[in-house]
Parts: sequence; structure tokens; C-alpha cells
Amino acid sequence: MYSRQFSFESVPEERWIAETENAFAFRDKNPQAPVHVLVVPKKRVPTVLQAPDALLGEMLGLVKRVAEQEGIAREGFRTVINTHPQSGQGVYHLHIHVLGGRQMKWPPG
Repeated sequence: MYSRQFSFESVPEERWIAETENAFAFRDKNPQAPVHVLVVPKKRVPTVLQAPDALLGEMLGLVKRVAEQEGIAREGFRTVINTHPQSGQGVYHLHIHVLGGRQMKWPPG
């Protein structure tokens, strides 16, 4: 399952909208909300289960910064991390979806 070839390491830097030492953020090509950004580690980590705690903290800090930068921090936003097939993970390079700019529904799909 982790051997799938696609990785976000190939996203060109000109698409990045924010970065930290070990992570970067870019707009999703298939947005599910008016604001849909992905936060990913620069080096491929398959799922949240393999990610070091320090990297997860750094990525969440970047989520916060992106939400503020994109103007969705005040009204609210959703973060999503899919892990393994039952959750819908299709790319085995850890990524956090940051969605906002519209009313979110609960429960999610």
C-alpha cells in the first residue's frame, strides 16, 4: 500500500504558498471548498502513523498560519488527515487538508 509512486515531493516550489523547515502548503488542484490547501512534509512520510511528533506539530503550526493567511481563521475551517483505505487516503504521502470559506456539514462523508 505504501509503495504507490505518487508523492507530493514533485510539487514545484512556485505552487507553494507557505513553508517551514520541514513542510510546505499549496492549493489543492481539486478544491472541495472555496479554500482548500494541503499541508505536507517535504520528505515523504506515508501516513500520520509514521510521522514523528515534532513534524506533526510543525505541520499543525503551518495549518494555523495558512488559515490566517487565507482569511479563514476567524470564521472557521476544517482540517482532515485521511489514514489508510477506509478513510479515503489515496496518496501515501501524509497531508493535512485545510478547508474553509463555506459552512461545513457534520457528520462528514
